[in-house]
Amino acid sequence: MAFTYFFRDYQTLEMIRDHVLPVIGCRRFINIWSAGCAMGQEPYTIAMILRENMGPMIFRNVKIFATDIDTSNLFRKIIESGSYPGQELQRIPPGIFSKYFSADEDRDGYCKIAEEIRKRLVFEKNDLLALRPVHTNMSLIVCKNVLLHFTEQERIAVLRMFYDSLDDGCFLIMEQTQKMPDEMAPYFEQVVSHAQLFRKRSQVPG
Repeated sequence: MAFTYFFRDYQTLEMIRDHVLPVIGCRRFINIWSAGCAMGQEPYTIAMILRENMGPMIFRNVKIFATDIDTSNLFRKIIESGSYPGQELQRIPPGIFSKYFSADEDRDGYCKIAEEIRKRLVFEKNDLLALRPVHTNMSLIVCKNVLLHFTEQERIAVLRMFYDSLDDGCFLIMEQTQKMPDEMAPYFEQVVSHAQLFRKRSQVPG
């Protein structure tokens, strides 16, 4: 399980808002895969960023597949309930926190994410090395803190799976420290030079 927290790597969130959303926001089905989701902080953060920047009707088209190799009862309960200790939520911008969180009446010191946000997530077990995508026609795949644990050939195999899972012209985001392997570079176009944000090429250069 990867370590993460709410609103981690704000630069990446700005990339989603500025570069990804204008392309995928008009799609009838907006399928997003958060691979290696830990206890749900990253996919819930993405959901809140999308909701902040699209209307409620369009937001209903969003489905976020939050997957991890660890699906113990504890993690499933946390993600599906959307209830987190208050001290873990301090990085969330106050305006967003007040809009999408409220005190959990069943757990002292915990806050719960709004149902509108929770309903956009589907939590599933997925071993990336099994090379079985959770869905096709993906608009965005976010994979951080996972690929660094794999060998080079394993990374290439997983990235090929991601490529096949994405719709043409749609997006992949990796950890800033993870570089695109040379073997996969022809399959993706780097959107900006200062971030690991890539767009699927519909045709691979010969």
